[in-house]
Amino acid sequence: MTDTTETVYEALTDARAQDDAVPESAPRNFVTHLLSLSSSKVADGLIDPKLVLSWLLTSLGAPTLYAGLLVPVREAGALLPQIFTAGPIASRARRKWVWAAGAAGQGICAGGMVVAALTLSGAAAGATIVALLAALALSRSICSVAYKDVLGKTAPQHARGTATGLAGSVAAGGTILYGLLLSAGIFDKQVLVICGIALAAGLWLLAGALFTTLAEEANPGEGGTPRETLAKLPLIWQERALGRFILVRGLLTATALAPPFMVTLGTSGAGESFGALGLLVLASAGAALVSGWVWGRLSDRSSRKVLIYAGLAAAVTLGLTTALALSGPLGMVTLPALLFGLMLAYQGVRVGRSTYLVDLAPEEQRTLYTALSNTVIGVILIAGAGFGILAQFAGAATVIAIMAAMSAGGALLALTLEEVQD
Repeated sequence: MTDTTETVYEALTDARAQDDAVPESAPRNFVTHLLSLSSSKVADGLIDPKLVLSWLLTSLGAPTLYAGLLVPVREAGALLPQIFTAGPIASRARRKWVWAAGAAGQGICAGGMVVAALTLSGAAAGATIVALLAALALSRSICSVAYKDVLGKTAPQHARGTATGLAGSVAAGGTILYGLLLSAGIFDKQVLVICGIALAAGLWLLAGALFTTLAEEANPGEGGTPRETLAKLPLIWQERALGRFILVRGLLTATALAPPFMVTLGTSGAGESFGALGLLVLASAGAALVSGWVWGRLSDRSSRKVLIYAGLAAAVTLGLTTALALSGPLGMVTLPALLFGLMLAYQGVRVGRSTYLVDLAPEEQRTLYTALSNTVIGVILIAGAGFGILAQFAGAATVIAIMAAMSAGGALLALTLEEVQD
């Protein structure tokens, strides 16, 4: 097993190009990160609130209100609690147990959704599944705070982006297979969706179990109460490098907020829109599949440049979307192609900002930096609901144009970031 992990490690990373000696535990830790994170990300795809859970609630007869709550509950629940959990998590000597517990929590919540789908219907099913999603998001927020710190402690700098990027590609491959299976019409869709959620539950439990095998040194960080953590909010503007990074990341949230508005620019006929849905899912997953590993390798060399390239790619794609939308609805070929381009940029932003933050933060403050950054971004994403109001009055094309400008601004501001990779 040791020989196998070393072979995988050397084949997928720049290990041989490093002058410093690689820790003996690095190959096994790298493979463990890859397997755990891949399992977790595949589970994320199987339970996607934007598509899978919303479709499930509709099929169970739940009121539209509950479907509308899915994405806000998922996003806010995963980011905003981190300011309160960062201190207690940082004070633990080994944070791998925190991530494992969070993964197990997500698995338990997903299992609860399976039970709810099999036994409930209507408003009861909607309320129960939304409540379980809120608990799942809280578990995810715990994982998010702990993961970057554990990654920094257990994986060499030259392998961190590769692990997260390759896991994203593996997850995208699983999502594509799942999407093709849903589109094939061989099985009853409701049964297949429920089975997919059950598989997600098992994958999260597996990911948590694998993560406990990491070789992590005991090293308590600077913990504290939630009030003490909140008192450190001034670090955002006192630490100029951190504040500038958060501003770049905030501008690049356009890559996450834009897809729903792009869809509204598509073919307006209900039948055609439904037919295009499968193509949009495949375009999104396909972008992650082909770009995750590439972005990861580039991030290990310069995550700053990845943020620049991703921002520019998003600006070009969204600018082109705006220009084409002025001539009429986007067709069933044009829209998936544009979405593919945007999701390439989105994957770059995800991998680049994660790698940049891990390498930017001092070891004893990684958990704090993560919580501060994610809290600010959570607030920005909630404020992003205002774009929906703007679209009501000015049109989706106007919103897309603004997001193109945001992406360009993020890329330009990223030019001023310091290089954090050796």
